Parts: sequence; C-alpha cells; structure tokens
Amino acid sequence: MNKLSAELKAHLMQGTVIPAHPLALNEDRSLDEYHQRLLTRYYINAGAGGIAIAVHSTQFEIREPAINLFEKVIEMASEEIEKAKLNRPFLKVCGICGPTAQAVKEAEIAIKHGYHMGLLSMGGLRDWTEDAILDRVRAVAQVIPVFGFYLQPSVGGRIFSYDFWSKFVEIENVEAIKCASFNRYQTLDVMRALANSSRRNEVAMYTGNDDNIVNDLLTSYRFPTAEGEKEINFRGGLLGHWAVWTKKAAELVEKIKQHKQQPNARVADELLSYNIAVTDSNAALFDPAHDFHGCIPGIHEVLRRQGLLKGIWCINPKETLSPGQKEEIDRIYQDYPYLNDDGFVKDFLSQQTS
Repeated sequence: MNKLSAELKAHLMQGTVIPAHPLALNEDRSLDEYHQRLLTRYYINAGAGGIAIAVHSTQFEIREPAINLFEKVIEMASEEIEKAKLNRPFLKVCGICGPTAQAVKEAEIAIKHGYHMGLLSMGGLRDWTEDAILDRVRAVAQVIPVFGFYLQPSVGGRIFSYDFWSKFVEIENVEAIKCASFNRYQTLDVMRALANSSRRNEVAMYTGNDDNIVNDLLTSYRFPTAEGEKEINFRGGLLGHWAVWTKKAAELVEKIKQHKQQPNARVADELLSYNIAVTDSNAALFDPAHDFHGCIPGIHEVLRRQGLLKGIWCINPKETLSPGQKEEIDRIYQDYPYLNDDGFVKDFLSQQTS
C-alpha cells in the first residue's frame, strides 16, 4: 500500500490550490504537446500546490482506445513537475475512474509515473450498490492514497447517503475528499460524517463546489458528536474553476488562511462579496444555463485568450461554447477585472523559450 509522505500529508492538510488540468489539442484534435506542457508550467509558476490530471477537465475520452492519451498526459505532467525542481511540496493527483479492475489499473499506472494520490470518480456506476462502491474504494486504496470525489448528478455523479460517507471516511488510505455536490444538504452530509468519524483529523476536505468556493473555504462546520462539538473545515480546493486565473486563486487561499488566523470583520465582508463575483464568473465559464454543456470549452476560451492554449477544441467536436457563453465571458472580464491574472500570464509567457 503506497502512502503519502509526512511532508505531502502536512501540505494536504494545511490546504492548497489544486487546478484540474485541461487538455491542449491542435485543430485536428491531436495532442498539442507544447501547450500541454506549458499549462503544467503555468500552474507551477502561478503558485498552485498541486495539479489534478486525467480528470473531467482533461476529458474522459482520453481513455478511449482510439484516443489513447491517458498515460501520455499524466506522464508529461509528471515530467514537467520534476523538471521544475521545486523546493516546496507539490501534489500530483491522477484522475481514476471506471469499474474496479479499470480503476485499479489506472491507479497502478499513476503510481508508475510518480503520482501521489488518485482522485476516484464515482461516475458511471449508477446501478452499483453503495457497498459495492465502497469495496471498489478499498481496492483502489490498496494501490494509491485516495482522494474521494462527490460529483453532482447533473454531470454524471450520483447522490450518496450519510451512511455511505460515514463508512467511506473510515477506509484506510482515504486521505481527502473533494466535495463537488453543488448542494448544501449533500455537502453537509459529508462534513457531518467526517465530524463523527474516528478519522476526522486525518481526512482533508477540499471544495469542488464551484458555485460556493469562497464561502466553503471561509466556513467552519461545527457539529455535536458523541465526543462533544467537532469542527470540520475545507482545507483547500481541487477545482476546474482554478484551471484559469490560478495566480489569483493562490492569492485568495492565502488571504482566507490569514483571515481565519486573525479574523477581521471588514475582510470577512470583502470575502463574502468576492464569493459572489467568483460564482458569477463561474456561471459564465461552466455554463449551468445549458446544463454545464460548455464547461470545458469555457475554461479553454479563457486560456486561449491568455495565450496558454491555441484554441478551444475538445476531443468531442460537439463540445463547444453554448449560445451566448462567449458574451458572458466578455461580461465577467469587464465586470470583475480583478479576478483575472492576465498580467501574470503575459509575464510568464514572455519567459518561455520553448
């Protein structure tokens, strides 16, 4: 059983920014290796504390035999991280999905390429019982430390019971959970299950709730338990939203950490208002108006404007911006200029030689 090092465990628990890494393609939908590697370098230089790749933002189609990019893209990202020779901890998280045999195989490939954790998708398992899914988690956890994933039903996830999460958090080598339920009730189920768990101080909660990022990070979730009141906090975020404007995301997380250490009413008010701007911008990027159809192209469009991608092409030609989405992205650029890191990206690109 592969385990997190003490340094990486501490880094995970302290909370950090983990962008969900997109896929760079050429117009003919072949892999654009230069921009794929460039994106990884951008996230490192922008202050991210890790990356998650082979996840939804990387497009699940990379696993299809005709595409066959799963191992290639995780290998490239790992190479770029090693080339950076960082003197700080940096988490390499690999997306893992499919039935148990596939998930275990992907975990083994991730370990081969030096990944520290597997973000274990629950998608595509709608007819499985909760006990069967827990057995799958245990099997994957024997290979790689598990980053659990509560994914909203509208993009392929399913709703799980409080009892499921109570059992989930007790599994050895489950080290973190990304909560992307986009639902307060379901978020509370996970937080309360962890509060009542024997592993409440061992499992790191990360927000994936793109509709409530800042509030998740600001809020202390307190619950009465058999051992008295216990507090659970979101430590950081693993987010597709943070695939863009990553420098500003890193600054935001540091500001929230400082505020929680030294609470200040004025700063709290600023952050609550900032949350509204972030959520509004996420609506433009992730396209909830069209059931999230344009969520990946929306990310690509910002990266294209910044020069980090050549275009917004996806493996599936039907995956494009929704009607009016480009105009919505124009609007958030105009309404919230302080959210983007265009200046940082311009400087970063000027320093790239190949």
